[in-house]
Amino acid sequence: MDLSSDRSREIRALASLGRVELSRAVSGVAGIHASISRGVFAGLDRALGGWSRSARTIHDAISMAVYTTTAESVEIAGGLAELAADTAGEVPSQTRRGAAAIGFLNGLIGDQLADERSPLATEMSLRSGGVRVATTADDLARAYPDATGHITVFLHGLMETEYAWDFGGQATYGARLRADIGSTEVLIRYNSGRHISDNGRDLAQLLADIVLLWPVPVTSVSLIGHSMGGLVLRSACHTGVESGAYWPSLVRHTVCLGTPHLGAPMAKGVHVATAALRATAMTRPFGDFLGRRSDGVRDLLHGTITADGRNVVDRDAIRQPAVDNPPLMHTARHLFVTASITHDPDHPVGRLIGDGLVRGSSGRGRDRIRHIGFHGDDGLHIGGAHHFTLLNDDEVHRWLRERLGPQAQLTARHADLDRGFAVG
Repeated sequence: MDLSSDRSREIRALASLGRVELSRAVSGVAGIHASISRGVFAGLDRALGGWSRSARTIHDAISMAVYTTTAESVEIAGGLAELAADTAGEVPSQTRRGAAAIGFLNGLIGDQLADERSPLATEMSLRSGGVRVATTADDLARAYPDATGHITVFLHGLMETEYAWDFGGQATYGARLRADIGSTEVLIRYNSGRHISDNGRDLAQLLADIVLLWPVPVTSVSLIGHSMGGLVLRSACHTGVESGAYWPSLVRHTVCLGTPHLGAPMAKGVHVATAALRATAMTRPFGDFLGRRSDGVRDLLHGTITADGRNVVDRDAIRQPAVDNPPLMHTARHLFVTASITHDPDHPVGRLIGDGLVRGSSGRGRDRIRHIGFHGDDGLHIGGAHHFTLLNDDEVHRWLRERLGPQAQLTARHADLDRGFAVG
């Protein structure tokens, strides 16, 4: 399919989605307005009797007219946007701003977009310069003319794309590691609104294809994920090992940057708020709005990475069972990085908030109940930093360089033998 066709499909889908979502928003606001007004007028009826009924009739008529007119305006705007799809220009998903918008939508409602087979539903793929790279021998050779045997695979987080890795405007970890240790940067884009286990399964297959068709023999693989990306790579490793695939034997390191292994406070807060708001008629519209969160966001409640772990009867019940965690691969070293907005991670605020989105205990994968399996000496903490600092930070880069290089891999393998780990 040519670029003009891709552009037309994406813009039409964006226009249609915008029209649908804005219409839903108008309906949602109307529902909230009606819910609140019913409570207000019920109180006035008790106090004033028939005097309030005429006011209520006028109020309802005016508000209905306003919401109807707004909805019609949305339809007109959507139609005009679709007409623009026939003009020449760039493919939205291949530009930084367009990719950011589509990445946000995927994180928000990506499961719905995938079910509807929308052109906006991102399929997991390699990206180079924003453009999708097909996993064929010829396409990989063209996209990576200077490929080396050590590949570093990068997975972004929720509502992000591969563009997130140059946060702050400096060279990405992948580009810097190329100069440091001769590894080749491989950037992945995926639909972060889908279940983490579904993305893990797709990543496992993608890695199998990459290893098989890479321009030169692959000698080692390093998997690096930010936030949700760390959960996706853990899920892929579990899938690869369970299926007996070859590629897991090449993985020397996994690196999780600000990953909510035990769940994220924000996801838990939204989950509890949804259930609480749905408990009464007046606040139910607010609860219904929050309840539209994607499967990917729901998986962040506990850090669910397997299909078995997501089988919950009532996904919106306040109390949810904790999930089991598959073991980490014994043939790789598993590294993690956490951050706290306070310089001292033990400061009460730092302990409570962590990096703003993920607490330290969740990033380390260990609390009083659950232990993912990371070793304390395989971690790094950055104080006075936030969640997105970890996307591109000089201290993190130096730490990665020291641990992903050939000499570090040799030292790590000896350490694993001392610990009693199997080394492949």
